[in-house]
Amino acid sequence: MAQRRTPLAERARYWFDSTLAGGASVLVGWLALLCLAVVVPVSAVLVWTDPDAPAALPDRLAAVWRLTGETLRLGGATGAPLRVLMSVLLALVALLYVSTLVGLITTAFTERLTALRRGRSTVLERGHAVVLGWSEQVFTVVGELVAANANQRRAAVAVLADRDKTAMEEALGTKLGPAGRTRLICRSGPTTDPAVLSLTNPAAAGAVLVLPHDEPDSDADVVKTLLALRAALPDPAAGPPVIAAVRDDRYRLAASLAAGPRGVVLESDTITARLIVQAARRPGLSLVHRELLDFAGDEFYLVAEPALTGRAFGEALLSYPTSCVVGLVRGGTVLLSPPPSSALREGDVLVVVRHDDDTAALEDCAGWVEEDAMVSGAPAPARPERVLLLGWNRRAPLVVDQLRRRARPGSAVDVVTDGGEAVARQVDDADADAGTGLTVTLHRGDTTRPETLRRLDIDAYDSVVVLGRDPAPGQPADEPDNRTLVTLLLLRQLEQATRRELPVVTELVDDRNRALAPISPGADVIISGTLIGLLMAQISQNRHLAAVFEELFSAEGNGVHLRPAADYVRPDRETSFATVVAAARDRGECAIGYRRHDDASKGPHYGLRINPPKSERRRWTDRDEVVVVGAD
Repeated sequence: MAQRRTPLAERARYWFDSTLAGGASVLVGWLALLCLAVVVPVSAVLVWTDPDAPAALPDRLAAVWRLTGETLRLGGATGAPLRVLMSVLLALVALLYVSTLVGLITTAFTERLTALRRGRSTVLERGHAVVLGWSEQVFTVVGELVAANANQRRAAVAVLADRDKTAMEEALGTKLGPAGRTRLICRSGPTTDPAVLSLTNPAAAGAVLVLPHDEPDSDADVVKTLLALRAALPDPAAGPPVIAAVRDDRYRLAASLAAGPRGVVLESDTITARLIVQAARRPGLSLVHRELLDFAGDEFYLVAEPALTGRAFGEALLSYPTSCVVGLVRGGTVLLSPPPSSALREGDVLVVVRHDDDTAALEDCAGWVEEDAMVSGAPAPARPERVLLLGWNRRAPLVVDQLRRRARPGSAVDVVTDGGEAVARQVDDADADAGTGLTVTLHRGDTTRPETLRRLDIDAYDSVVVLGRDPAPGQPADEPDNRTLVTLLLLRQLEQATRRELPVVTELVDDRNRALAPISPGADVIISGTLIGLLMAQISQNRHLAAVFEELFSAEGNGVHLRPAADYVRPDRETSFATVVAAARDRGECAIGYRRHDDASKGPHYGLRINPPKSERRRWTDRDEVVVVGAD
């Protein structure tokens, strides 16, 4: 069979491509030929069209050469061949020198710009906040620090992470918007390198926050970062307060030792499990926690009030018209909701809920109390509870443990998951540790399939907790939210079919998925990263608040609760909030707000009112709830 002849154009193109593969010398040659192919004909046209050009052909050719030499910076000398050659040689040497000089200057300038772009200069701020690490929590932490600094003349937040500086700045700017008076500074580099960590000037910082990463082994990196911070500080004992978070309680001791005496280490998984259980037992409680931890609203403060020394703690509850007293700090020990008859001692510091920078003076609010509107008597005893746990992850055993600690005899937890044998063993271990008051039962099934949920008697449960899977290696951190959203959609369908609103508590990873969740307005959504970020930001402003939050979120201590308003004041009776405070005081509790049932589905606060004025009057219903701090 005759071979097809290759067209001339293809052969020419192939030959040209082959010559280009010869290296830089070939490229220079082609560039010179291309330039001469353009410059020489154009120079000839200019000479031949010039009225003043010489008439003789040799002179015109010499003029063409001079014009070509001037254009290409080749000297353009005429005369003997040796003279022309030397002129071209000198021009090439000059061109090489200038090109090399420009290249060196450009390289040095580019390296300097690259170094600045990578964030390699040392931060010269003082009293600034340093955030080490990058995860979804960084937006919450930095955003809250910006909100906390809104009333400051000048403030700064320095973020160090092993990411591109420009990318970090763009991400923070896009997610948070304008930073107001707070200057956001990003530095790029590993947080485990003391030399790189020194770029943030941690010795002069007001607080250092170490964020956990999204990877499974992030706790070890947190410990290593804390050790690098100690190496970067001239005197770790006199350094700034350090706030860090770990997922596994096995790393808490190591992280606490590395953080030093001024360090606070939070267990994110344990705290998340406690909040999930609290919200499951009293729907709407997650809204209260978010309100108290968010700098945009009312939050906890430590206030020294010598004028109250010697007076009973119960009197202090009605001593501020626009602040709510919830406890005191005595000798470094936090006492939330102590007995009303406890006398305040010299040096005691009150724990109050108040608006940012509220400087309200003392004022006796007892005159607003209407004793005839108060309700006395013990609350109804707790009954056994049934909880449906849809899904299983590393926090699920902690959730079961928190349920066990306050479970009444006859309580039960039904777990629905399609996990393997490892999950089955974990459920069995949780059941073995639950004790006689709580029974844990495993049901096999995929929570994203309608038939799995239809087989369940949803109406028989007091609360439904939806947990996402742990992300597999290589998966995005928010991958579990996809299955969670499908499960919520199926639960929503069951709600519509049974015409009953289910008390659902949902755990999500990404705060952006809250808007996508098909849940009723004001439902409890626990976003662990956001809550831990809020906690870290609060403690960074006052490290002594760490003990307050530890008590609030502990399983055995005094926490935040939602109680029926009818347990405190007479239903359908108009009275002041001071009356509610006095009624809660008689029960050994501290009232800090309420939730209106009529507005429970209306945003943005869903009927929640924290720290209302003591003089505020309203008509209370038997479906309203009072927010109190006290024992369970």
